[in-house]
Amino acid sequence: MAKKLTAKEILKDKIPPQNPQAEASLIGALLMDKDAIIKVADIVHSGDFYVDKNGLIFDAIVKLFEKREPIDVVTLSEELEKQAVLKEIGGAGYLTELVNGVPSAAHVAQYAQIVAQKATLRRLIEAASQINNMAYSEEEQLDSLLDNAEKTLFDVSQKHLRQNFISIKDVLAESFDRLDSLHKDKDSLRGIPTGFTGIDNVLAGLQKSDLI
Repeated sequence: MAKKLTAKEILKDKIPPQNPQAEASLIGALLMDKDAIIKVADIVHSGDFYVDKNGLIFDAIVKLFEKREPIDVVTLSEELEKQAVLKEIGGAGYLTELVNGVPSAAHVAQYAQIVAQKATLRRLIEAASQINNMAYSEEEQLDSLLDNAEKTLFDVSQKHLRQNFISIKDVLAESFDRLDSLHKDKDSLRGIPTGFTGIDNVLAGLQKSDLI
C-alpha cells in the first residue's frame, strides 16, 4: 500500500505563490507618488510580502504615512535607519533601484492586488497543511476537528477581506463640532433643509446616509 504523503512533503519541491516583481513595482510606485499609499492601504499589508525586506520597507512607508510625513527615498531611508534595518534591506541603493524599476505609479492598485492575492494563496496552502496534519493525527474528536478546520479556513478568508477603518478620534471630533454648532444655533437643523417647513420639522432636514 502506497504511503500517504503529508502536505509539506507534497509541497517541499514547489515554490509558494509569489511575485517579487509585483512587490518591487508596488514599492517603487509608492516612492514615485506620495499619495499612492492611500490607494493601497486597505488592499495590502506588510505581512503580505513574500520577500522579507519588501515587507520591512512597506511597513516603514506606512509609518511615514501615519506620521503625515512625505514618502520618498530620503525620508524612507531615514525611517529605516531609525528602525536599524536600512542595511538589512540593501540600503538606499536598493530603494533607488525600486524607483527606477517602475515607469509610473499609475498601476499601483493592480500591483497591490497581485501581492495580496499571492499572500492569500500562501495562507490557503498553509491552512490546508494544518488541516491535513490535524486529520492525520486523529487526536481530536470529529466535531472538534471540523470546527478547527472551519476556523482555520475562516481566518484565511478574514485576512483576505480588507476594510477601511476610520479612527474613532476623528469621528468623535467631527460629531462634537457638529453638536457644538447646533447648540449655539437653536434654529439650525441637523440635516440639509428641504425648503418645506413641515417636512423639516419632522425630519430635521435630510440626514446623511438617508436614501430619499
